[in-house]
Amino acid sequence: AVTTGQRMHLQPLPAFEDNYIWLLRDDGGRALIVDPGEAGPVLAALADAPAPHAILLTHHHGDHVGGVAELLERWPGLPVIAPHDTRIATANRRVGDGDMVEIGPWRFEVLGIPGHTLSHIAFCSRNAGGEGLLFCGDTLFSLGCGRIFEGTPAQMLASLRKLAALPGDTLVCCGHEYTLANAAFALAVEPGNAVLRERAAQARAQRDAGQPTLPATLASERACNPFLRSNEAAIRASIETHTGRSLDDDIDAFAELRRWKDGFRA
Repeated sequence: AVTTGQRMHLQPLPAFEDNYIWLLRDDGGRALIVDPGEAGPVLAALADAPAPHAILLTHHHGDHVGGVAELLERWPGLPVIAPHDTRIATANRRVGDGDMVEIGPWRFEVLGIPGHTLSHIAFCSRNAGGEGLLFCGDTLFSLGCGRIFEGTPAQMLASLRKLAALPGDTLVCCGHEYTLANAAFALAVEPGNAVLRERAAQARAQRDAGQPTLPATLASERACNPFLRSNEAAIRASIETHTGRSLDDDIDAFAELRRWKDGFRA
């Protein structure tokens, strides 16, 4: 677990093959649960803990919401805060871009970040004198971004820019352990980025030690993540070399970068 500031006790729980369910506990041990795709890891982690504060859901995919019903059996009446999307049937409170959510000692701003799904949201908090926290589901990954399943490249780029504009000390708490695979792609795109090489080596050491590569800081992502840097000259040149054509604009560059990643094999 990571302790961030006085009242932020943050723990990524591994689930399925490469998911993370996030727990954020207050000083009394009461947890906030983010994107519980399965209930088992949460029930095990909170076996001796007081009842949780709430569940936050970023989007409707089963590997992020599939455990909610079983958790509600264990804790009936638990608030389940989710985007406006009827595909999330277990939600009992709906929120959208610009809403504020107050839970226990925390206050979150809701950010609408369509692209991976149309109703995808993030929860961003800056509380208790600590760093910021960003629960961003499958939109921003460390050294990568989510696939565009329902939105457009323009929407995804706008969503990533919205997240990239948050303060640099914000801790990025995303939904999957994809950092090493993302690092391989990022290095193919931008082999001359020394900060990226350092981050990739750090991530390899973390995984070799059985540790998560998350959370990462947003400042690190801005320095290393090609999807937050697709308008930079070195990356655009790399995309143009890969595609064999000149790029029209920022959206075209981002769309080609995402297409390149979709077909990339390390």
